[in-house]
Amino acid sequence: MVGPFGEAAILGIVQGVTEFLPISSDGHLALAEILFGLKGGLAFNVMLHAGTLLATVIVLRAEALRALRDGVSALIRPSRFRETAGGRDALVVVLASIPTAAVGLFLRQPVERWTESPLAIGLGFLGTTAALVLAHFSLHGEREQPTLGGALLLGVAQGLAVLPGLSRSGSTIAVALWLGVRPRRAFELSMLMSVPAILGAIGLEARLALGSPFPWLPVLLGAAVALGIGIVVLRALRGIVDRGHFGWFAFWVGPLALATMAMGLAWPR
Repeated sequence: MVGPFGEAAILGIVQGVTEFLPISSDGHLALAEILFGLKGGLAFNVMLHAGTLLATVIVLRAEALRALRDGVSALIRPSRFRETAGGRDALVVVLASIPTAAVGLFLRQPVERWTESPLAIGLGFLGTTAALVLAHFSLHGEREQPTLGGALLLGVAQGLAVLPGLSRSGSTIAVALWLGVRPRRAFELSMLMSVPAILGAIGLEARLALGSPFPWLPVLLGAAVALGIGIVVLRALRGIVDRGHFGWFAFWVGPLALATMAMGLAWPR
């Protein structure tokens, strides 16, 4: 037994590393729950997501503030959605959020069952592996933003990432690269898109967590660990994507997918 503080630190590390790397945080947390019985509960999940959300805002603060400033001003002058870099980013985030919300809400109930199935998690990891391999062989584009249709496609990819084992960052960055967006911008747009998605997840989980036990100290420890690890991982991932090494994560997720599916077949739940 590692105790509540040890469990909080472990879950914070897992969340901080896997939330941003293209290896699926939901898949790894579901495996940790199945194999080791680690389960923080809804209140804990809220704070873990809050920690990684804060890490995103800190690392991409310049891009986030620019998109917020120009996006708000574009509500008064819609032409600024085309004329300013921040306005164009804000438009991509808004358009992507529509299919993300629709797909995520549609899949919410079956996903709750699939997170308990190693076979379903393994299939999700396999989907992440395919996305990473495709990203590795994508053409090197020079676009700053995708088209409007491309933004909607990015939103669909982000929504599907509620499936356990299917990485959000892996799916969205891979799609952005295939749409001809240059690597650094693919990374930035993927992370900016995640802000409303994570806020939505926090809102849903917080509503369900009302009235549940809330051990403040372990929860805050887990959130702080997720924040610190998340900042380090985000900065490292930006360089990895920029150097064209994004697809290398398939060497981790691919074998994990096969092992998890084998476990699901041998140990049905």
